[in-house]
This record gives sequence, structure tokens and C-alpha cells, in this order.
Amino acid sequence: MFVDSHCHLDFPELARELPEHLAAMRAAGVTHALCISVDLRDWQRVHDLALAHGNLYATAGTHPDYEETDEPTVDTLCELAARPKVVAIGETGLDYYRLQGDLSWQRDRFRTHIRAARESGRPLVVHTRSAASDTLALMREERAHECGGVMHCFTETWEVASAALDLGFHISFSGIVTFRNAKALKDVAMRVPLDRMLIETDSPYLAPVPFRGKRNHPALVVHVAEEIARLRGLAVEEVGRTTSQNFFRLFAIPDDAQATRH
Repeated sequence: MFVDSHCHLDFPELARELPEHLAAMRAAGVTHALCISVDLRDWQRVHDLALAHGNLYATAGTHPDYEETDEPTVDTLCELAARPKVVAIGETGLDYYRLQGDLSWQRDRFRTHIRAARESGRPLVVHTRSAASDTLALMREERAHECGGVMHCFTETWEVASAALDLGFHISFSGIVTFRNAKALKDVAMRVPLDRMLIETDSPYLAPVPFRGKRNHPALVVHVAEEIARLRGLAVEEVGRTTSQNFFRLFAIPDDAQATRH
């Protein structure tokens, strides 16, 4: 059993082949997936996916890369978080890689998401790129430990991972951990406690080896689990089972829903 804790099945390149991707999930033993909101203008299509499929879930949030969009409010995020099958706030965070100049608006948006997560009682899905220090500082200032969550598609150092773990967050690994040149990340994957680890695809991006450079999809999360199992000297079944249990616990998926496989 495997779970893809972060994917974008609503994106056009995946949505137009959705039946095939759901069938591939079943064939690979990937039982559930979390569909991530990146812009509240498109939130409804993310939610519709979760409502239409028993094994899919949704988040509510606006990604830090989306500059020209309506700013979410705490009230709006909390209202969406209360909808059926919405299990987290995000993805949110800071990204200083793609955008330059005054990025105070990113920090304000991140604060809004953290406050909404605390108020709604939902965990956070955090994105950070070239901004780890500020990301952790804001998480501490806004008491993100009160809601917890996950550092998704983790690519930072062990020191950053350790700080996030200290705040009660999980660490999620994507296909990047399978890349030959990702030696530092492989070291982090060997050190993160297994009971605080998630796996993801971030599809349609970042397909794992041996599919690197091709379109990613949730069934390929198995290859992430296989690499972590190899690194840690574990059976892939143990990695799949434990990361799935972590997913269900973190996002408060009830026992009856865990048995739903479409």
C-alpha cells in the first residue's frame, strides 16, 4: 500500500487522462492521493476531484509563485477547510527562486495560511525554495507547531529538516530523491524518522528515475518508496505501509475512508 501525499491531478496534462492515471494507481498499489490547491481561483476543480473519488482528498491554498491573483483571507481558507474531504491548508510557503524584488507579499500570504491552519485545526502543506531560513522563522513566529503539517518535496539540508521536525512537521520526499546527483538529499532521507516521513510525486513534475524527464503521475510514487527502502535497508512494503499510516494520521483520514480504493 502506498499513498501519494502531493499531486496535481487537476492540472490539464493529468486531468485529460484521469481514468488512465486512476487505473495506474490501482495497478501499482497506490491507494490514495492528496490533490493540492495552488490558486483559490481554481480550487473548485481540485475539490470536485476529491468529491468524485473516494480515495482522493483536497487542500485549500494559494502557492507563493502566484503573484497576480486574489489574496486568500483567513476566513476564506477556514471556510474552505470545513468542506468535505478538504484535509489541509496549502500549498503555501515562500519561494525566492522564481520571483525577485520585494516579496513581502509572499510572507504576508504565508502568515495568512498559517493562521488559517491554526484556526481551522488543519495541517499545513509547506513549499519552500531558496527561502528556508525565512520559512522556518515565519513558522516559529506564527506558531505553526500548533497545527503541524508537512514540508513537501523536501530538498533542503538535514539542519532544515531537523528544525522542521522540531516544529512537529513531517518531511515528504519526491522523485528528486531518486536522482543520482541528490546525494545530500539521500542522506536526509536516511536520517528522517520513518514515522515522520511522507512520499509524493508532485506530479505532473519531477518524475523519478527511471522515468526522469517524462510526465509524472501518482502511480510512480512507488519508485520514491523503493529508493528510500534501498537507502535504509528496508523492505519497500514497510516504507509504503508506514508512510501511508503517517499520511492517514497527519491528515486525520478516518478508518473507513482508508479502506476506500477506487
